[in-house]
Amino acid sequence: MRERLLDATVDCLVEHGYAGTTVTRIAERAGVTRGAQVHHYRTKEDLVIAAVKHLAAKRAQVALGEVGRLAKSKDLVGDLLDLLWEMHQGPLFTAAVELWVAARTDPVLSEHVVTVEPLVNDSLTNAGQLLVADFGANPELRNAVYTAMDTIRGLLISSWGLPPAKVRARWLRARALLRAAFTVPMPMG
Repeated sequence: MRERLLDATVDCLVEHGYAGTTVTRIAERAGVTRGAQVHHYRTKEDLVIAAVKHLAAKRAQVALGEVGRLAKSKDLVGDLLDLLWEMHQGPLFTAAVELWVAARTDPVLSEHVVTVEPLVNDSLTNAGQLLVADFGANPELRNAVYTAMDTIRGLLISSWGLPPAKVRARWLRARALLRAAFTVPMPMG
């Protein structure tokens, strides 16, 4: 039941935005009673944050599943950038953006988002720990990864509504420039 509620929450965030996501709508979409929903998650904020954590965990599994493929890569930087790009596609990113925007004016939600943001980032950087020796001790490399994620997020937000071919062209341009941020050697882990 919890997983149905979490999946329904993400679906509602993506479809209706944060403001249009209500606990009633979530319960209906999950096929549970409002009482059952309240039993598991007391408030809308609790449910939304749990849903984003749930998706972050799923995304971490996907990223970790790519470690073997990346370890064999002949273009680790390019493939890592492409993985970061792919990991920012889909409902987790859309749900996260909804939360970031809503948290700007909602102090209760803002407190929760502060705890979720590191989980979302960690789901991606943990794969780096497995791929690259001393990833955690290499601030230049970590900064390059965070800069790539910031660039990807900005690019995707500014590209909503554009044709996929145009978004892809923007990504390829950004990807070429981001390669320069990875100036430190990347010894395999």
